[in-house]
Amino acid sequence: MRYRALVSAMLFCSVASATAQAGIYIGQPSVSIGINLPVYPELVRVPGYPVYYAPRLNSNVFFYDGMYWVYEQDRWYASTWYNGPWGMVDPEGVPLYVLRVPVRYYRQPPVYFSGWAVDAPPRWGDHWGTAWQQQRTGWDSWNRNSSPALAPLPVYQRQYSGDRYPQPAQQQVLQSQQYRYQPRDTVVRQYYQQHGVQASLAPTAQQRQATQSSKALAASQSRNQQAAVQSTQSAQELAPGQVKKQQGAQSAKEFAPGQVKKQQGAQSAKEFAPGQAGKQQTGQSAQAHHKGNAEDEPEGNHSGNGKGKGHGN
Repeated sequence: MRYRALVSAMLFCSVASATAQAGIYIGQPSVSIGINLPVYPELVRVPGYPVYYAPRLNSNVFFYDGMYWVYEQDRWYASTWYNGPWGMVDPEGVPLYVLRVPVRYYRQPPVYFSGWAVDAPPRWGDHWGTAWQQQRTGWDSWNRNSSPALAPLPVYQRQYSGDRYPQPAQQQVLQSQQYRYQPRDTVVRQYYQQHGVQASLAPTAQQRQATQSSKALAASQSRNQQAAVQSTQSAQELAPGQVKKQQGAQSAKEFAPGQVKKQQGAQSAKEFAPGQAGKQQTGQSAQAHHKGNAEDEPEGNHSGNGKGKGHGN
């Protein structure tokens, strides 16, 4: 009898565990859930929780462990991008820390939240029933001093809004390139596996080794290029030194033309003397001309006084 009870209990636990595992599933992203976020939202940490919320939105938007979580029309949805597309999450698959967010941080709480303590999480057991409560036993009990660290916000998504908001296939590429965080939560990890996101974020050991080899090769090539550039610069710096030496010699040679100029100045002074000689020659020509005229005159004209004397006598 006791053996049968033990077997029955084991079977029940196995079925419950299988049901819970089956519930850890986020459906394929849908087109829209009635929430349209035109720009990257402002996200603020829920005090004491590894979860962010969006205080300026009129929607129940949270961010936990690398994903956005939205509670809309009594359903949970998740996405790796702030404006979806969104995949529906079964109540059994919502991460525990998302479920534990106090009521006050729901910016659009449903009607049945009324009367619940604002500083405590919603009464999910009352809302989803006993079956859910049994599967998620202890969901509202945890050691607040051992909460996981906050995941970094994907702030790179700020530059993608409006017409620049990427399609789902492009979203995965951008995330793998610009958001290197790896989730810790089991639910989030399973979602990444289902949608092919984790493979791009968690490279294998062989891929890491290949990446390191590529980096080492690039660094070696960079060092070789720098050495070649320095060698070329050294060779180029030597030539200007020779040019300077030649310029110095040329300057010494250029001193002779200065002497030539000095000599040319003296020669110019000397060349001025022939002008003076011409002047002297002009004076001599005048004297010679006067002498010639004197010689050509008749003898009677040489002395007017003498002729007078003769006439007088």
